Amino acid sequence: MIRFILARTVLLVGGLFLSTVLIFFTLRVLPGDVAQVIAGTEATAAQIQELRDRLGLDDPVIVQYGHWLAGLLRFDLGTSYITGQPVDAEIFAKAQVTVPLGLLSLVIAAALSLTLGYLAAVRHRGPWGSVISFTAQGVASVPTLWAGLLLILLFAIVLRWFPTGGFPRTAWAEPGAALYALLLPALTAGLVEGAILLRYVRSSVLEVLQVDYVRTAAAKGTTRRRALLSDGLPNAGLSLFTLFGMQIATLIVGAIIIENLFQLPGLGRMLVADVGARDFSKVQATIFVMTAFVLVLGALVDIAQRAIDPQQRLRHA
Repeated sequence: MIRFILARTVLLVGGLFLSTVLIFFTLRVLPGDVAQVIAGTEATAAQIQELRDRLGLDDPVIVQYGHWLAGLLRFDLGTSYITGQPVDAEIFAKAQVTVPLGLLSLVIAAALSLTLGYLAAVRHRGPWGSVISFTAQGVASVPTLWAGLLLILLFAIVLRWFPTGGFPRTAWAEPGAALYALLLPALTAGLVEGAILLRYVRSSVLEVLQVDYVRTAAAKGTTRRRALLSDGLPNAGLSLFTLFGMQIATLIVGAIIIENLFQLPGLGRMLVADVGARDFSKVQATIFVMTAFVLVLGALVDIAQRAIDPQQRLRHA
């Protein structure tokens, strides 16, 4: 197990390093003069050059990358070109919207997929199973943007149960208002993601229903439902553990669409604004934080799965 953790850590570090290379040099390919955008159209050539010198934009690209990488090793994400504020403080502030949104979306997606996926599997030969599977396939095929617009139309405009968007200026100082503002966006992401996960849950439960120990338990007089709950689902849960773990990363990284649609001041909306403003220092830091989150979460899920799955421990012993 220790060898696996060390190997997975080395792989994680390599992935993080490669991500810094891809993020930094890809952003430098984008057209436009950062200093010109920041200085504005009224700035003189001397003012623009002074800004370039102050920001180090005339240094060789490899030197700029070295400075950024050295800062990351010191856990310093840099300073915003536009605001002059530390990037880590701005990312932390925006993450207080994005992370709760992603977690709330996951709770909704998990509740829908686990309950309805289980029902669709055990009732797969009846009308309920067909209706659930057909509905899930239809919802999963709807783009998140369209799903959000439809839910805004129904719940915000027609029924007036939720606001069309926005977030309290006091943020989590008013937790009730903040949570209320996130419900409809989370429902949008949770419904679409839950429909996708439902099909995996259904397939896993159907597969477990056919294994020998569940069929044997049922043959001995135990009801199929009890045999499935006591013996089948714990084993099916191992295969679903990795899938649900990675969906946290998917929902948080995919918050860009949701936050812009519902005007939420999170990482996704900030990233879109910073790209337009050519604030590359904050853009590269934000993308790196999101990438690092996905990579670290993937490593933790792999290690946790190895720890709780006895078959994998014996196979790699």
